[in-house]
Amino acid sequence: MKSAKHILPLLISLSFTLLAQAQSKVQWFKFSDIEKLQKKQQKPIFVDVYTNWCGPCKMLDANTFNDPRVAEYINKNFYPVKFNAEGNDTIYFQGQLYMNQNYDPTRAHSRNATHPFAGYFAVNGGLAYPTTAYLDPNFKHLTQPIQGYLTPQNIEPILKYFGTNAYKTKTWEDFLKDFKPEWQ
Repeated sequence: MKSAKHILPLLISLSFTLLAQAQSKVQWFKFSDIEKLQKKQQKPIFVDVYTNWCGPCKMLDANTFNDPRVAEYINKNFYPVKFNAEGNDTIYFQGQLYMNQNYDPTRAHSRNATHPFAGYFAVNGGLAYPTTAYLDPNFKHLTQPIQGYLTPQNIEPILKYFGTNAYKTKTWEDFLKDFKPEWQ
């Protein structure tokens, strides 16, 4: 009987820990989901542009998107989309259909044909992975897509600039002057 008294609080604590971990993952959507979601509640869109072979993309997933603070903030303030720039998803976007007709399933885990929609996230005509993009509820870029790996500390001010809608009233430079990092 005594051991049951000690085990029950442990099990309850473990349950809450597992629930918190499950909720601390980024809840990724597909582009096809976003239009319907925007009708219910408008939010900016966060896009992770990646490829299966990209080492820094895997680091971004493991170190940044798995950080509970990052995941919670993204889930609360954005509609997050994960887009494989060399995948075979069919995307209907702003009245146009995008398909990766040169996709080769035998190369699914190595370099593959670039999806035509990936061009929407190019910077000066070039693609790099990973790239993070911030779009308004109408799918317009809020800023130039950001290429490269970002730690939780690197991404925090960017997420908060767009997630709080500060971009509507402040320049990036003015925002950074007042910004106090919390994710140390």
